[in-house]
Amino acid sequence: MSDHLIDWPARYQQLANKAQHPQLQQFYRAGIASGEQTLGEAQFVALDFETTGLDSAGDEIVSIGLVPFTWQRIYCRQARHWLVQPKRNLAEQSIVIHGITHSEVEDAPDLSKVLEPLLAAIAGRVVVVHYHAIERPFLANSLLRRINESIEFALIDTMAIERQALQARRGFIGRLLGEKIGSLRLSDCRARYNLPPYGVHNAMTDALATAELLQAQLRYHYRSDTQLNQLWM
Repeated sequence: MSDHLIDWPARYQQLANKAQHPQLQQFYRAGIASGEQTLGEAQFVALDFETTGLDSAGDEIVSIGLVPFTWQRIYCRQARHWLVQPKRNLAEQSIVIHGITHSEVEDAPDLSKVLEPLLAAIAGRVVVVHYHAIERPFLANSLLRRINESIEFALIDTMAIERQALQARRGFIGRLLGEKIGSLRLSDCRARYNLPPYGVHNAMTDALATAELLQAQLRYHYRSDTQLNQLWM
């Protein structure tokens, strides 16, 4: 089955019936919009993590940024940012990337301590990320290690949207000739829509950058009456 054909409202209901942890139950019971809801009506939340590495099975989340938004507005006052203490030491390579040091996370809470406000902030909204293989599996595996339960949620991937747009622009001949589609880095994707450059590898800034990118992508490539199930996965 295509990811876009997942019946997420039905899936949330199934998961609500199976979940044991009260905060997960509450998250799933909040539900999600119907796949027939339009992009112009949808409630989104951009989500970004900084981590100790790229392996969700063993690496840990060290910071979380999220920004709620819609087709027309970004709600910066409702943005949230947390530093959390990982269960494993920070690797020097990851410190170089995101700049979060051992001393900064030493007194930070464990992810389980911010789970309630985190789930409340994303409940009922379609999560938006730049590269779906990070946020969803990292949160799922992080919860599995802490509460012995995983998590699933509907999301839209701005990287996937950009890849599709670039492939369409390259055309049939370009594909035959093996032409590269171009960079899919968040900053490079933003530049194509004349969005301003931001510093990278800060969860709060990257969440805002992802929200702005989706707004631009939707206006360039979709109509406000396009249904959510054309994009979510």
